[in-house]
Amino acid sequence: MTALEELITKAKALQVEGQTPGQISDQLGLSMETVTWLLTQQKGMEAPKDVHIDWTAVGSHGALLSDMAMMMLKRFLYMSEEGCAASEIDAVVGIASSGVPLATLIAAEEGLKLAVYLPAKHSGSETPTGSLSGTFSTITGQRCIIIDDVVTTGTTLSEAIQFIRRHGATPVAVWSLFDKRGVREVDGVPVHSLFVVSRLG
Repeated sequence: MTALEELITKAKALQVEGQTPGQISDQLGLSMETVTWLLTQQKGMEAPKDVHIDWTAVGSHGALLSDMAMMMLKRFLYMSEEGCAASEIDAVVGIASSGVPLATLIAAEEGLKLAVYLPAKHSGSETPTGSLSGTFSTITGQRCIIIDDVVTTGTTLSEAIQFIRRHGATPVAVWSLFDKRGVREVDGVPVHSLFVVSRLG
């Protein structure tokens, strides 16, 4: 079975489990366009140009996941001379689902509040909207770091930044493990990724 066939199989299995295309997009680290193609494979339609990042070997082990979160934190601390210091941050906002474990580990390490953002693409309503989980911290008046695993198109990050601003908080930076677009900022908020994926040729 080829890598593409494996992705098609995974996408369809997640759909059978009841996941929305948005959730499948998060699970596989792919754009919505790619997920739609994987699920439908319309004849004559060429596969979208995308990069699949499978980091389950790290994400499935607590100690390795903690190491990645600490790498994200250390990268920020090394850059703090250029921007704000860690002491100027009040809350960490994890983007569901894969950004949440990383955000939790970083918030625990730094003694910060933890908020969880649920993107619109996870909403089952007729008019999908993003929201904060009521189980975790509120963000009003807080200076926030946004944590996600993969920057695919930047759409979810833009949505989260706008939500945070509308709710009286200040998004200070976005941290991610992987950036598939080479994004340096989203809506005026700097993006810091551990790894940037570049397509050559």
